Amino acid sequence: MTSSKRKLNLNVGINTTGYLGNAWRYRTGTRHDITDPDYYRRLTELAHKGRFDAVFFSDHPALMTDPNGRPFHTIDPLMLCTALAAQVPDIGFVATMTSSYNSPYNFARRTQSADIISGGRMIINVVSSFNPNVSANFGSAPLPPRSERYARATEFLDVTKKLWASWDWEREDEVPENRFWDASSARAIDHEGAYFSVKGPLNVPRGPQGHPVLAQAGASEGGIDLAARHGEIIYCNILSRPAGQTFGKKVRDRAAALGRDPAGIRIVPGLVVILGETRKEALRKHELFSGAGSEDGLIARFVKENGIDPGGFDPDAVLDPERFLPDPNRLQAVGMGLGLYDLLTHENLTARQAIRRSEGHHRLLLGTPEEVADAIVDLWADGTVDGYTLQPPRAPDDIEEFIEKVVPILQDRGVYRTRYEERTVRERYGLPYPA
Repeated sequence: MTSSKRKLNLNVGINTTGYLGNAWRYRTGTRHDITDPDYYRRLTELAHKGRFDAVFFSDHPALMTDPNGRPFHTIDPLMLCTALAAQVPDIGFVATMTSSYNSPYNFARRTQSADIISGGRMIINVVSSFNPNVSANFGSAPLPPRSERYARATEFLDVTKKLWASWDWEREDEVPENRFWDASSARAIDHEGAYFSVKGPLNVPRGPQGHPVLAQAGASEGGIDLAARHGEIIYCNILSRPAGQTFGKKVRDRAAALGRDPAGIRIVPGLVVILGETRKEALRKHELFSGAGSEDGLIARFVKENGIDPGGFDPDAVLDPERFLPDPNRLQAVGMGLGLYDLLTHENLTARQAIRRSEGHHRLLLGTPEEVADAIVDLWADGTVDGYTLQPPRAPDDIEEFIEKVVPILQDRGVYRTRYEERTVRERYGLPYPA
């Protein structure tokens, strides 16, 4: 049962050539697009046409030099989003930034400035860096262990929130005659902690939505704790209803235990959509865009990525979920790796079935526009998710196709907006104004 008031939230990723590393060969455009501001403006205008809540930029402050791939992170997301906000109205912007290699004051100042410039349209996706190549770009110190990175991230956001709230320009009492402002509206935060010592106040006042909306990605224990404390929009990897309901309950229960109202949390996982006139056509496009070339190629990739001995492997045998539980101490992000384990815990699947359920660690939907719309609404209607972050295999091609073929179906069903009404992204997501 869908509600006439509740609407499906949709963001769309617009990093470089699209989400899938091998799909660039089949996209419209040139390799020079990835550093062309006009290209990102056109993508943002396209997303605005599709009435998306926000455009999403992931980030990784290190150049991955895979000769068979393509650069996925180039222009600084916050700078790019600020420029785009001046050119495209209404739509929000998700800029990913690391807590591991930022100072709270500089972070708070830049993001609050961007939120004011955009008129309250900024979402900041805060991540804890896990790649030694990133740490090597910020000094000779080795990458800290996971527990320390999350402890630092928690204090980092505690300080940032204090700074964001330290100067409330709009709540000044009557200003004395011959005074420009009431200086008592700004207060020092005098923070002294394990990782940071910051006096404050911030020299940028509170913005139109109190402070930028905070997004957080992660499903490890540290990631869930950070999301429960600070996350408002949770970007995650949910491949099925039972897994999604389990994850959502875990985050909200943790938030409640920490004294936070879980009603201020929205679950908006990643989603990869590949459309076809028939499901068979969509399957062939998946094989092409993934770079595997065939179903056998997808199975071979699955075997290699999961460290399975190909000798005697049966792709039609039910998979043991324990075989796919990621090492909690591994360097790579644990949360994204948990998606397949969670899926297999709740569903008995073979490798031949599993390869059609996930792509790039996100839920994969293959089929006709009607079939895809059905699947999108399915997990949203019962509250398993609040929306999705669409990760198109190719940009702009798959964004255009989704807007042309899927968005009208969602609008006709009354679950998705036909126009922008709310002023800020905080209002658009129905999130509370910060105290």
